[in-house]
Amino acid sequence: MEKQTLGRTDELAMERTRLANERTFLAYFRTFIVFLSSGFAILKISALEEIMTVGYMLVVIAPVLLITGLLRFLHVRKQLRKHYYTGV
Repeated sequence: MEKQTLGRTDELAMERTRLANERTFLAYFRTFIVFLSSGFAILKISALEEIMTVGYMLVVIAPVLLITGLLRFLHVRKQLRKHYYTGV
């Protein structure tokens, strides 16, 4: 597929798409941080022993979220660069 030269309106649309992609990654990252910190907090607080399984699950799920978000971010970025001249 041949890359297309974009007009000004399309360039702005591409920039919005790029920024939306970054925001989506940051949402994945924020969720990763919350899951990881919550999981560690549950594991460290002795009063929460009855939900230790939830703590372990959160600690295991957190890296999966981060990897999913990173792979999605890189995939969308690659597709944008592949099909359009982006100036980046």
